[in-house]
Amino acid sequence: ASSSSFNTPAYDAERLKLDDQARKAMVAKAAADIAAETGLRVEGAWKWALRKQVWDHMEANDIAQQPRPVHHRIPNFVDAAAAAERLAQLPEFQQAQVVKVNPDTPQKQVRYLVLTGGKTLMTPQPRLRTGFFSTLTLAGLPGKSRLGEACTSAGVAQWGKPVSLDSQLKVDVVVVGSSCVDRNGCRLGKGEGFAELEYGVLKWMGAIDDSTPVVTTVHDCQVLDAINTIDPANMCPWDVPVDIIVTPTQVIRTGTRLPKPPGILWDKLSPQKLGQIRVLQELKARIEEQTGTALPTGPDE
Repeated sequence: ASSSSFNTPAYDAERLKLDDQARKAMVAKAAADIAAETGLRVEGAWKWALRKQVWDHMEANDIAQQPRPVHHRIPNFVDAAAAAERLAQLPEFQQAQVVKVNPDTPQKQVRYLVLTGGKTLMTPQPRLRTGFFSTLTLAGLPGKSRLGEACTSAGVAQWGKPVSLDSQLKVDVVVVGSSCVDRNGCRLGKGEGFAELEYGVLKWMGAIDDSTPVVTTVHDCQVLDAINTIDPANMCPWDVPVDIIVTPTQVIRTGTRLPKPPGILWDKLSPQKLGQIRVLQELKARIEEQTGTALPTGPDE
């Protein structure tokens, strides 16, 4: 969209409305998953208790930052900018030309440092619902005074260059947000699965491979201690492990041995999720046309 025709207040109002709807849906899903786990096992239902434990702790100790409450979000945290600055000192980041960063608030400073570092920022539209990925560079902005705005979802929608499934891109570093992580590289997001879907599509495009470092910035309290360390055997096949954890005070190289997903796991993708995301519908149709074979569909949510 051109800057003259883009309506930022309207975009943000619609985004916030959809965010609220999505969070309410995830509250209901969490309750249903936990209830179902006592009978028929729901894959990954155990994750909700850990997420809630971390979200509750962050709120009770004022580690949480706006938007609050942080429940059912990638939680913003005190000193998120310091964690971003520490991430920017990583050799992997300094050598990178293209960095994919999630659109959540705690990683806003990471997006800023990608742009000011002369790199290409790749970021998805929230929940992939209005499009796919966009790329943005400092040179593509109308002026440096718009840098702060460019690091928001509205700024990316306004000035970003849309990425298609046919785009020839190599992503050098993937940055994800987290609710919690452990030193073995196990990561839990907010429960909607978008980091995993984004990772799967980029894998299919050839933009990333297993060697592409996956990095997260979190508060120290989001790094689970030895008592709460996740059993890697409980992780789901679509979960994306992290190679590097960056907090305001430390860098943890996990040396994770967890496998990274090979792409989109169509047999795990619900019809409801598929129906929400246009780019996945496009990708599914393309693969089915190329192969002449119908892809499997996951269970209903």
